[in-house]
Amino acid sequence: MICPKLLALASLFALSLAGSNVLAQGVQPYPNAITDRTVRQATPMSPPPVNVVFQDPDFGSQMVRVTDETTDKVPGGYLRSPAVGATNTWSTDDSKFYVIGEGGHDLAFGFNPSTMKLRSLQANGKALVLPFRPAPMFSFVDPDLMYGTTDANRFTISSYRFSTNTLTPVIDTTTCGLEPALVVTNKSIQSDDDVSLSTDDVRIAISEGGPEAGEHPFVVVYDKNLGCRWYNTQTGQIGGQWGPTGSAPAQGFLINHARITGDGKHVMIGALSFGTYFWDIETLTVDSCPLHSKLDCGGYETVGRSTLINAAGTIDEMNIVKRPLSDLSAISPLVWPLPTPHSWEQEKHFTWTNGFLDDNNPVCASVYDYDGDTEIVRPWDDEIVCIETDLAASTVWRFAHHRTSKTAAYIDSQPMGNVSPDGRFFLFTSIWDGQLGVESNGTTRSDMWIVKLK
Repeated sequence: MICPKLLALASLFALSLAGSNVLAQGVQPYPNAITDRTVRQATPMSPPPVNVVFQDPDFGSQMVRVTDETTDKVPGGYLRSPAVGATNTWSTDDSKFYVIGEGGHDLAFGFNPSTMKLRSLQANGKALVLPFRPAPMFSFVDPDLMYGTTDANRFTISSYRFSTNTLTPVIDTTTCGLEPALVVTNKSIQSDDDVSLSTDDVRIAISEGGPEAGEHPFVVVYDKNLGCRWYNTQTGQIGGQWGPTGSAPAQGFLINHARITGDGKHVMIGALSFGTYFWDIETLTVDSCPLHSKLDCGGYETVGRSTLINAAGTIDEMNIVKRPLSDLSAISPLVWPLPTPHSWEQEKHFTWTNGFLDDNNPVCASVYDYDGDTEIVRPWDDEIVCIETDLAASTVWRFAHHRTSKTAAYIDSQPMGNVSPDGRFFLFTSIWDGQLGVESNGTTRSDMWIVKLK
């Protein structure tokens, strides 16, 4: 069902722009980026070598290749970004970032944001292998610090300091009083790799208690000043060392992923085949945004400081909307007028780490066909873009073709990306039009790339 409120807003915005050939821009974070709606085909291009800065031939953005077939511990293996755009893969000063190699290990690199040159963080000149399971998260306040879990202590969230090469336990979540208690001797019981942080680093969230993602029943939030708080999504029970205890009406589902918001007030909880729940951490309130509802909760989604952005799943694939977590029905479209004829060919994988700091910062995305079709027929097809979110105007900034496609059900070929917290750089996965060789299993290899946004 198409939301009447959404249609009314979209119509109003379209009328206000009628007769204009240039879209207005309420903010100018990316003054050098292209913002037109011209269809741009991807100019054929061989993959450049690692650590050589080059320009995207179609949009002019500066780019650099991060990895090649010799980078990983597994020669010829894939390199990719975390599959979740809310993961902060960048240090707060842009001096470091990490990627994921075949086998699930995290590889960290040094980076000069002025020259876009890569550097090794250790004496042997190789990428630094981090002590975490896949997809840890950099601190938002300390560029020398990151957080994650290890294979040895999967229920303990630890911090890692680069300058001293020190791993320090932060919280053993088995001490948080979960009901029922975790049976840690049962090796089929795991925590997820979805450690996430509020922007002041005070609150840390994780999901756990099941055999794998999609089957976890617990969200645990650790506040460094107050202690633990938890939510059992199977029973609805909420408890912990602070805040009210009791039962939430939302229960009987399992967790695919969980992410705390930038302000540390909510956790976004994804549930397979249902939609998304939002736990107001300091209360017993859990709101839902179900799929195929009047709230238009379809498509990929991401959270910022206190706001949700998602592809609404109505009208057109570029019908991207924003709403406050305090009122999920208060939907505002971000792209207007929508292109015609309407289409449903391209997915948007969002990343909004910069939105953790300010809900009005642009949200960035890789746009791609989920079935692997690389035909470009509309503006934004197969592109890396950022979208205005302050509602003052509708602007889509265009930066590069990502030159990749989904290969069957193989996630490592998809152009998943992560924007830096200051919104300056976008780190993404690409098979570069299939020119990077193949893995031992015959699958097309992927490498990591960076495009400069400003």
